[in-house]
Amino acid sequence: MADSLLGPSFSCTTITSSPLLNLKSNFQLRPTKSLPMSAVHSHCFSNSNPNPTLPSLLVFSGGTAFNGVVEELKRLTTRVAHVLPVSDDGGSTAEIVRVLGGPAVGDIRSRCLRLSDQSSSEALAVRKLLGHRLPLDPRQAKSEWYSIVEGEHSLWRGVSRPYSETIQAFLVYFQNEILRRPKESFCFSNGSIGNFFFAGARIFFQSLDAAIFLFSRVSDIPSESLVPPVISTNDRLTLGCELLDGTVIRGQNEISHPANGFMEPVKKEMSSVPALPSRIKRVFYMSSEGSNLLHEVFPTVNPAVLEQLSSVDCIIYAMGSLFTSICPSLVLRGIGEIISSRSCPKVLLLNGSLDRETSGFSASSFVTAITDALNRTYGDPQNSLKNSPSQYINTLLVPKEGAIPLDLQCLASQGIFDLVCRLTVVDLIDIWDKNFSFPSFDKNKLLHSVKESEREE
Repeated sequence: MADSLLGPSFSCTTITSSPLLNLKSNFQLRPTKSLPMSAVHSHCFSNSNPNPTLPSLLVFSGGTAFNGVVEELKRLTTRVAHVLPVSDDGGSTAEIVRVLGGPAVGDIRSRCLRLSDQSSSEALAVRKLLGHRLPLDPRQAKSEWYSIVEGEHSLWRGVSRPYSETIQAFLVYFQNEILRRPKESFCFSNGSIGNFFFAGARIFFQSLDAAIFLFSRVSDIPSESLVPPVISTNDRLTLGCELLDGTVIRGQNEISHPANGFMEPVKKEMSSVPALPSRIKRVFYMSSEGSNLLHEVFPTVNPAVLEQLSSVDCIIYAMGSLFTSICPSLVLRGIGEIISSRSCPKVLLLNGSLDRETSGFSASSFVTAITDALNRTYGDPQNSLKNSPSQYINTLLVPKEGAIPLDLQCLASQGIFDLVCRLTVVDLIDIWDKNFSFPSFDKNKLLHSVKESEREE
């Protein structure tokens, strides 16, 4: 699967015969209907099908890049399982994990907020409260936090008593957990109120699933929208990576955007962080406890994710940080086995630009990285797979004016022949115009560029 492999060229007829076209014909797209609140149940992982006329999708993503699509996606279908990693160790998430332990919840909180209801003034008030971040200055942050947790802050305006008492109770519980650890000085700088609420709920219930359920109900996400963590655990998870030169880096933040110890908003542009000394070979999970912190561990994938993978109509690898947002979900045992067995559309949304993790990558390099992760190529040979790239990806979406080279012959050698310039289930052609972080898809220009590439070949 080397980047330089050559293969057959693309044809215009192949480009216009995407498996996604067949998917739309099987569904009549209608506005979704909300379901009444049910008893506490595995809401976020339920396999219920309240509106079978809507297409069902499973999206592997991180907590930032795909957010620009989520709200638009709700207008088309709410039957989406957003599978997210729980290994983020940057920002306010890092401070929560450092002091209180447990998995990282920032990505899940971010996605739940994007899915949350906005149809009433109270819904908007709740969203504003849970989406609020404290100031960067530690003293100002701590002062504002006390104002919020004591119920005196203006953010509580518009939030009714049942909601405010529920949210405040878990914020108070979170504060009490911090006070129980006097040796650990908690820094509230740039802290997310939603993360604090989420952490308080997880510790109270001793269950990540229960915390997701509560957050989903408080933020009132659509009943058929699922936000399962790829690993359901109460333990801290640490991501590691091995570079091609043998270097091992510990921690998602250190891999993607090292912050040099400063608490500040994340900047992932290549110009803002030093380049890696070598390309990333693989990512894996590392021990978070004990003396041997370089020891590799093998967490179990969330069974709810496998259940969704087995039944959805389309599988999507979203744009975002390839090795720290997407691949952590793909390297787990069971993921590659199910995806390779499915005959549904399997779509890669190619990034619009390169970052620290993907410096020098072409489109086929992304396909290779995803294939290696799903095959667990560089892990234990007893648990590796030998599937071809086309068993994991059969459709590639390329953004307008993207900076990543589209090496058509290499893609063809991998069995990737469908470059879709019209996405029929999720109209990303229009949505990308509203996502400031990534270039937009343009059907006519993309088709033209592919034809020109064919002539050059």
